[in-house]
Amino acid sequence: MTLTILLVLLGAVALLLLYAARQPDRFRVTRTAVIKAPAARIFALIDDLQSFNTWSPYLSRDPGAKGSYSGPANGVGAAYAWQGRKSGSGTMTITHSEAPVRVAMTLDFVRPVKAQHGAEFSLQAEGDNLTIVSCVLRGPAPYLSRLMGVVVDRDRIIGKDVETGLANLKRLTERR
Repeated sequence: MTLTILLVLLGAVALLLLYAARQPDRFRVTRTAVIKAPAARIFALIDDLQSFNTWSPYLSRDPGAKGSYSGPANGVGAAYAWQGRKSGSGTMTITHSEAPVRVAMTLDFVRPVKAQHGAEFSLQAEGDNLTIVSCVLRGPAPYLSRLMGVVVDRDRIIGKDVETGLANLKRLTERR
């Protein structure tokens, strides 16, 4: 009886490990918001990392985090490095800036886990005062991440953060 239970458990673990191994080795999380504001106004709050940090949900979660800006004030080469107890450490750098339609960035995480992800914001103007803003986060999904993904829904967790950021951006731009 004990041997049967042990064999069933081993089989279940093996199936779980196999299932995780067959998951995609990259992740992609996409969220969209409709904002009643001109694309140029929204673009300025994404393309300038100091402005970006006024609506991004991550800085507010670790108020003790230290950060520094480098490079130009906005656009390609603008960078923000952070280090915090809760937020870990890393650097965010704008790699592409096309006003007022697209901003792409690399996110280089150092701690707690070393990783490089990409973020891209696309803005589609619908008339003078309405903009559809899409945010896509993507990156590698190593095996351990895929294994954790069996029990933790990465799209839901990361997506919730993106939704919060887009809601903050919407509030900020529609208020003006």
